[in-house]
Amino acid sequence: MSVPIDDGNCFACGPDNPIGIGLSFEPSDDGGVRARVSLGPQFQGWRRIAHGGIAMTLLDEAMAHAAGHAGQRGVTASVNVRFRKPVPLGEPLEIRGRVASVRRNVLFLEARVLDAEGVTLAEGDGKFVSMGPLDAANDRRNPART
Repeated sequence: MSVPIDDGNCFACGPDNPIGIGLSFEPSDDGGVRARVSLGPQFQGWRRIAHGGIAMTLLDEAMAHAAGHAGQRGVTASVNVRFRKPVPLGEPLEIRGRVASVRRNVLFLEARVLDAEGVTLAEGDGKFVSMGPLDAANDRRNPART
């Protein structure tokens, strides 16, 4: 498999994807990452509630960015999701991810989707396989990338 390249078109975080979610992650106080978002009606499952696949996408993306924050180009191997409460549309959400541990080239990650009061709506844990260190050559922010 070739090295994954971030070209800005990721559905969850790509700034060049016109139909994407538009997540933008930053470091969090627990050593992981966080993003804030309010989901629009195009991400609906049941009325006023995000589709479960979208909620899972938020968790998966938080884990991927946590891996990147740890310096690894991680790709999803498996994810377990627990839906605690419906993820609402049109309300502020915070998505958090962090690396729980690393064993060889496998990263064990955790993520949560929280409402404005900090209540956990969905949580997940996953295993990501490292495809090597995250480097500027394959980062969309580097204009010299291949």
